[in-house]
Amino acid sequence: MTDLYTRHKAVLPDWLALYYGEPIELTHGEGRHVHDAAGRRYLDFFGGILTTMTAHALPEVTKAVAEQAGRLIHSSTLYLNRPMVDLAERIAALSGIPDARVFFTTSGTEANDAALLLATTHRRSHQVLAMRNSYHGRSFATVGITGNRSWSPTSLSPLQTLYVHGGVRTRGPYAALGDAEFTAACVADLRDMLGQTGGGVAALIAEPVQGVGGFTSPPDGLYGAFREVLDEHGILWIADEVQTGWGRTGDHFWGWQAHGQAGPPDLLTFAKGIGNGMSIGGVVGRAEVMNCLEAHSISTFGGSPVTMAAGLANLTYLLEHDLQGNARRVGGLLIERLRAICAQLPAVREVRGRGLMIGIELVRPGTDEADPEAAAAVLEAAREGGLLLGKGGGHSTSVLRIAPPLTLTVAEAEEGAAILERALHSL
Repeated sequence: MTDLYTRHKAVLPDWLALYYGEPIELTHGEGRHVHDAAGRRYLDFFGGILTTMTAHALPEVTKAVAEQAGRLIHSSTLYLNRPMVDLAERIAALSGIPDARVFFTTSGTEANDAALLLATTHRRSHQVLAMRNSYHGRSFATVGITGNRSWSPTSLSPLQTLYVHGGVRTRGPYAALGDAEFTAACVADLRDMLGQTGGGVAALIAEPVQGVGGFTSPPDGLYGAFREVLDEHGILWIADEVQTGWGRTGDHFWGWQAHGQAGPPDLLTFAKGIGNGMSIGGVVGRAEVMNCLEAHSISTFGGSPVTMAAGLANLTYLLEHDLQGNARRVGGLLIERLRAICAQLPAVREVRGRGLMIGIELVRPGTDEADPEAAAAVLEAAREGGLLLGKGGGHSTSVLRIAPPLTLTVAEAEEGAAILERALHSL
């Protein structure tokens, strides 16, 4: 046990999760690689939980941060803030939401919390629909709507939450159905659920691809079909794009666009990748909903000049270098390579995902039963081989999560796949 690990355990709470039997201290990085305190270099396939979106130590971002920090680090939202307005204009235009307004926070948890406040206030209802197997953050309100017991430390909540089928395609009561029949069954379940509610439901919140839940997703179009039902009742749709936004899925800039046949969401939450490691989150939504609060509100740290400068530089780099296209191309090659590797491995139930958001679901061979021990073992073996991965899954799944920076090259994808192949065979 290192001295830093001993100090960590002595001063931080036991529930603060750490990866690896011998946790590592990351000291610096460049591009798609990071280094630990022992001098080892790793290919990073998790990006600080999908947060280092473009690259470690991206010069354009570090320069923007340094220049802004040399002028003004902090002011709060009580004063006009040019970088915040600049970034808000860019995000509003990219969101696809007409007449959009933007509110910045410091995290995805806070963004989802703000979206819930707005939706419940606008609708005058504390009832919320959420998806089974979902994850939306660690605040009291977002824990209360999270549909994943591994990340739900309390059953108390300020909201009444009802959980809908549809976020997981290959498990559950509708898994054997074709895509069209699956969607129809989930829509029927939604209608039945709404028949049990009293008064108006405020909103449905859903991740287009469930992140912590193991990179699961419904057939394209399902949330659009849900939207048609929601519109019949005036219920808002909140798209949680904290992990799926900014082109990570390759096919779309936002995850909701795979379900956009009924139009954009009323509210969209974002965080993680936009700051490339700087602490940025936020909500973008229809002006009618965003303007509904009747009390004063501010954000002390949301919209900080330094983080906004980072976000602007990062977003500009992403768009100018077509990183969404790179996610589609390199991610497509990587997922096919991983499917070929895993085809004959009895411990792998499924390789799924799109773009650079890929999950490998592990089971006990010969069963459909989750194998968290195997996931932990592969995580360790991959680290030993020089590759950092993530893991996740719901109450009945165990998944390796792969989400490298969107600048990943074909050579690096092949390198990571080769390390992962050896780690999987070590089982």
